[in-house]
Amino acid sequence: NFESLNIPSDHPARDMQDTYWLKNGLLLRTHTSPNQVRALEHYGAPIRAIFPGRCFRNEAIDASHENTFYQLEGLMVDKEISVANLIAVMHTLLTAVFHREVTVRLRPGYFPFVEPGFELDIQCLICGGKGCSTCKKSGWIELLPCGLVHPKVLEFGKLDPNEFSGFAFGLGLTRLAMMKYSIPDIRLLNSGDLRFCEQFPASV
Repeated sequence: NFESLNIPSDHPARDMQDTYWLKNGLLLRTHTSPNQVRALEHYGAPIRAIFPGRCFRNEAIDASHENTFYQLEGLMVDKEISVANLIAVMHTLLTAVFHREVTVRLRPGYFPFVEPGFELDIQCLICGGKGCSTCKKSGWIELLPCGLVHPKVLEFGKLDPNEFSGFAFGLGLTRLAMMKYSIPDIRLLNSGDLRFCEQFPASV
């Protein structure tokens, strides 16, 4: 969860992870990113993989933040993979999910396990970019941290970073559902309110 993702125990980036530690020394998973290294160790490269999973963080709860959520990790490692490959895959993925063209932007972002790292934002589909409580009046929703796999992570996965490169992303499935179905508050997804749940048949 940390060391193999280039986050040693004394690294300041540990402070970014508001984790739930258990009394036995284990912790509830904060992200799906550790699967990158597990997959590289087991399958090597080239590889194209996705890893869905439930994550837990000690978040300040609001309309777009929850302490329990689902994430989908994506990983592609091969020879000569670049940021252009990352952008193309992200655009294709989001266009297919929303069945229409979407407006996205990349911002520089720091994540110890990618270099360079980016935040991919999507223009809020609930307000059309005008600003609402879901997007905190900004018109944008942070949807997808991503970047090129850090050489240290490739080394932890027993690959030579001089030979292989790749990209990874962590897609928040709950935020994606919010945008797709115009759900204004992420807390509704874990509310257990049948009136809310019955709006979405199991076949959706």
